[in-house]
Amino acid sequence: MANPTQNTLNDIDARTRDVFRRLVETYLESGEPVGSRTLAHDQTIAVSAATVRNVMADLTDLGLLYAPHISAGRLPTERGLRLFVDSLMQVGELTEDERRAIDAEARDNDIEQALEDAATRLSGLTNTASLVLTPKTDAPLRQVEFVATAPGKALAIMVFEDGRVENRVIDAPESLPESALVRAGNYLNARLSGRTLAEARADILEEISDNRAELDALTAKLVRDGVADIAGGDDFSLIVRGRGQLLDDAAFQDIERVRMLFDDLERKRDVIDLMNAAREGEGVKIFIGSENKLFSLSGSSVIAKPYRDESQNIVGVLGVIGPTRLNYAKVIPIVDYTAEVVSRLLK
Repeated sequence: MANPTQNTLNDIDARTRDVFRRLVETYLESGEPVGSRTLAHDQTIAVSAATVRNVMADLTDLGLLYAPHISAGRLPTERGLRLFVDSLMQVGELTEDERRAIDAEARDNDIEQALEDAATRLSGLTNTASLVLTPKTDAPLRQVEFVATAPGKALAIMVFEDGRVENRVIDAPESLPESALVRAGNYLNARLSGRTLAEARADILEEISDNRAELDALTAKLVRDGVADIAGGDDFSLIVRGRGQLLDDAAFQDIERVRMLFDDLERKRDVIDLMNAAREGEGVKIFIGSENKLFSLSGSSVIAKPYRDESQNIVGVLGVIGPTRLNYAKVIPIVDYTAEVVSRLLK
């Protein structure tokens, strides 16, 4: 089957491609609509303003550009960005400073810390929020605490022996008293301390089922449902760094859009679905705007790549999220090389 992007590229001549390429590059640099006068002064394409206006009208008819509000300038559509990224963009090279910064994580023998470092560096080098999806380690628990958050909901706070802390919202009986939350936490701590949840789960559920737990009905229900919810979580952990970068970005000054994006990031299950989509096939994957259902409302793009273990099996995914006006040519090689370094570390 023919590639729709390639078909569109075949429909436009070389001059039109040049105008379109420079318009998108100018937009990615400025974040502003690009007018014909701006392009007419561009020495790399050397065409008149009238010619540029005609080309821009043709590109708008093809669905590659659009005019925001009543602006005389044009912006690329998501389809236009996809055409640019797939067919016209020249991917940049890493600087030596960028390469050294990414290589530094390969000197850390602590894999979990190296992944945290990779997320931090990705965010810093790309000025975006970074995402690292990593297999979850089933470490022994040190403590569990329940905190009421809303009617019918509680927050399970889990502290692991390795110092990691995870929070998970669980269902809870309505009108549950504070004392029941404390009793439930004490009960689990007495049976979980030094053990993984997987090791202790069967014993706890059997004790409650046989009425040997010496808990009232509401507390027993909280423990039973809580253990099921906690143990039934994802097999992956998600590391997110650089949320503040999104607030600082001029393209994300719409606070409502930022709020929706932060809500998306909190719904880890959906984020994991998207990152898992990046595991299919080879190389860097680019999701622009509505091409992924998760971030389409917030007008975001995701650039991600899997990383592998010593057996060349895909074990996780790392990437960045930002506005559709990302510097794709710069970000793509950074994500690509970071995934290579993490894979090298795992070997």
